[in-house]
Amino acid sequence: MAARDSVSGVLVEEFDMIIIGSGAGLNIVDPAVNAGLKVALVESGPLGGTCLNRGCIPSKMWIYPADIIREIEDAGRVGVNAKVESADFDLIRRRTWDVVLRDRGHIEEAVEADPRMKLYKVQGKFVGDHTLAVGSEKIRAPRIVIAAGARSHIPSIPGLDKVPYLLSENIFDITTLPESIIMLGGGYKSCELGHFFSAMGTKVSIVQRNVRLLPDEEPEMSFVVKKMLGRHVSISTNQSVKEVRPVPGGVEVVREDRETGAIVVEEAERLFIGTGMVSNADLLNVSATGVGTDERGYIKVDPFLRTTAPDIWALGDITGRHMFRHTANYESQVVWHNMNNKELAETDEHAIPHAVYTYPTVGSVGMTEEQAKAGGLKYLIGVSRYAMVAKGSAMNDDTGLVKVMVEKGTRRILGAHIVGKEADLLVQQMVYLMNAGDMSYMPMARSQIIHPALNEVLISALGRLQDPEHEHRH
Repeated sequence: MAARDSVSGVLVEEFDMIIIGSGAGLNIVDPAVNAGLKVALVESGPLGGTCLNRGCIPSKMWIYPADIIREIEDAGRVGVNAKVESADFDLIRRRTWDVVLRDRGHIEEAVEADPRMKLYKVQGKFVGDHTLAVGSEKIRAPRIVIAAGARSHIPSIPGLDKVPYLLSENIFDITTLPESIIMLGGGYKSCELGHFFSAMGTKVSIVQRNVRLLPDEEPEMSFVVKKMLGRHVSISTNQSVKEVRPVPGGVEVVREDRETGAIVVEEAERLFIGTGMVSNADLLNVSATGVGTDERGYIKVDPFLRTTAPDIWALGDITGRHMFRHTANYESQVVWHNMNNKELAETDEHAIPHAVYTYPTVGSVGMTEEQAKAGGLKYLIGVSRYAMVAKGSAMNDDTGLVKVMVEKGTRRILGAHIVGKEADLLVQQMVYLMNAGDMSYMPMARSQIIHPALNEVLISALGRLQDPEHEHRH
C-alpha cells in the first residue's frame, strides 16, 4: 500500500516494520516476516554488516595464520627448533574472500528470494516522522529498528587528506603485503592487524596517543601485550601526531612524545587509521524522526533499547555501548521481545565478554578494577600466572596472566581478565558462572578440574583472592 506525501507529492510506500542495517538487524527480519509483517530492509553497504564484511570474520581469517607463525617461532622455548619457510598471503587473502563472499551470497539469495520483504540497497535518510527517503522513493512504518552500525573515525591530522590511508573498511581489499606500515591508534584494531602484518614479515609501527596500549583493558593485560607484541612491532605510546606527509613510495608521520617533547619522523609504505569509531546516526538524519543522540553522536536508548522516539528501537554499534557482534545479536532478541510484549525485558550488561586477538590473546568480562572502585564495591582480587600451574609450566609460559575480581562476602564474580594463550576460551568459563545461580565462583571451586589442564589457572587465581586495601596497607 502506498500513500502520497502531502508536501512533496511523492508516493510513500507503507510497511509494518522498517529495519535499517543488515548485520544483527537481520535477526529481526526473519521473525517479523514469519509473523506476517510487511518488512522493509534498508542497507547501504554489503549485506551481513561489519562483522562479516570488514570485522570479525575477515580479521580472524588473517589472524589465525599469524598465531600459527608465532607459535612455531616460540616453540624453541620448549626445545622444538622450527622455523617458518614462508607465508602465502595470496592464499590467505583468497580464503578470506571465499568465506566472506560465500556467506554474503547466501544472505543475498535468502533476502532477494523472500517475497515477504523488500530490500532497499541505498543509504536511507529520515525525512519525517517514521518516514525514510530511500533513493527517489519514500517509505514509512509504525515500527522501526535502527541497527546501522558505526564507521571508522578519521582524526583531524594536518596533511591526512593529502595521503592515501587504509581503514578497517578497506584494509582487507589489499592484494599485496606492504613492506612497512604505520598504524595510528593503539586499540584492538591496530593490535590485531599489527600482529598479523608483523607475522607476515611487514615492518609495523603502532603510534598511540594514550599512555597505554589497549587502554580499555586492565593495565596488567595491556602491559603484557605491549611487552610481547613489542618484540615484533614498534609500539610508541603517549604520542601526538603532528602531521602526515606524502613521500616517494609511501607516507611520512611526524609525531611528538607528549612526555619528553621529542619529535620523531617516521616513514612507511602504508598508513592505517585505527583511532576509534563514530556512529552512523548522522548519515540517517535521525533527528528528523525525533531520535535523540548523545554528545558523541550515538543514538540514546533506555534499558529496553527504546530510543527517544515512540516505537523506534536501536541496537548494536550505532548506540555506542558495546561494539561486539555477539552483544548486538543479544540486543536484537531483546528488541524483538520488547516490540511484541507488554512486559518488557531490560538489557543485562553485567557479563558482556570480549576478546582481542592479538599477540597474545586478551579475554575479558565484567568490570575492571577501576569500575569496581568507582561503583563503591567491596571486592577481592585474585591473580595467577600461567606458569603457576602444570600446563603453563609445560608451555614454559612466563607471561600469561589471570586476574579475577569477586565481591567481598557474596563471592559474586565481578570481572575476569586474562592475557595469554586461549584467553578467550578461559574467560568464557567465567561468563557462564556469571550468568548462573548466585553468580559466585563456588561451582568452579567445588568442581574437579582436569589435571594438568590450563583451566587450573582460573582456580589458582581464585585461590589467591586478597583484599586490595589490606594488601596496600602492608
